[in-house]
Amino acid sequence: MEQRYLGRSGLKVSELAMGSAFFGGKVAETDAHALLDAFTTDGGTFVDTADAYGAGAAEEVVGRWLKGRRRDDLVIATKVYGRTGEAPNDAGLGRKHILSAVEASLKRLNTDHIDVYYTHVFDDATPLEETLSALDGLVKSGKVRYLGASNLSGWQLQKSVDLADRHGLERYVALQPLYNLLDRETEWELVEVARNEGIGVVPWAPLREGWLTGRYQRGDGPADGTRLAENAGAWDDYANEHTWSVLDVLGEVAEEAGRTIAQVALRWLIQADTVTAPIIGPSSMTQYRDCAGAAGWELSPEQFTRLSQASDKPKIYPYNVLAANRRR
Repeated sequence: MEQRYLGRSGLKVSELAMGSAFFGGKVAETDAHALLDAFTTDGGTFVDTADAYGAGAAEEVVGRWLKGRRRDDLVIATKVYGRTGEAPNDAGLGRKHILSAVEASLKRLNTDHIDVYYTHVFDDATPLEETLSALDGLVKSGKVRYLGASNLSGWQLQKSVDLADRHGLERYVALQPLYNLLDRETEWELVEVARNEGIGVVPWAPLREGWLTGRYQRGDGPADGTRLAENAGAWDDYANEHTWSVLDVLGEVAEEAGRTIAQVALRWLIQADTVTAPIIGPSSMTQYRDCAGAAGWELSPEQFTRLSQASDKPKIYPYNVLAANRRR
């Protein structure tokens, strides 16, 4: 598995990241450890978790797996924001919560440092200066190595970077957005900021809850027991001609490349501008092996362009005007 620099930082990570959102819940601990073992055997080094996953259970599963392993061989990322208790300050990105949350995450992960610490969601109730100052202190203390952000808008990311630079604080080097062949709105602003500021993009939901695996065809309904079956709105949002057209081209490219649809969808992201490593979230070894097959090969320029054109969506104002008047 290829190792890549995370944005313009000096940190190298594998071209796929192992997500842990289902660890300790849908995925039993023994199965989670087997997935992590397979991932690292294949050269994977980048493991993603969050204190909000299973109310800390996912971090605990990862932490127990970490015992006995060489810590410096791995890049462990986790997140802060979600509610971790019932007290008023047990959520958000205020200094009090950040400082208590990082200690709890370190304990659950059985480690003395976190390699990448993400703000999980933008906090509009806390001054950015307070959040960035608290995060900067964590880097200076050695408890955190690098900073990242997730689930925020383009202006929020740009303002965060600008404030960090103005005040001499550690800046974000990673962005974790929703990004895949069906959700490309991230390109309208966030990817532009990431490109200009040297921030590495680490997409979540790269297969969009199974839509980009070829599991569904025209006329199908959501599979029983899936999150799509439990959320009718999520099904209706994607069961449309645009999705089927993207899947048609994915199928064509997959046949040409001798790969699965999931592998092609992941490969398109791996090769996309500014992307460092999509986060896969397998719940079985079969799913993991399929995802892992996205590493170690490349789409041709023609195949990449064909997928990009098939998945592009009409832009809304002002992005349509800006795109029409680009000079480079």
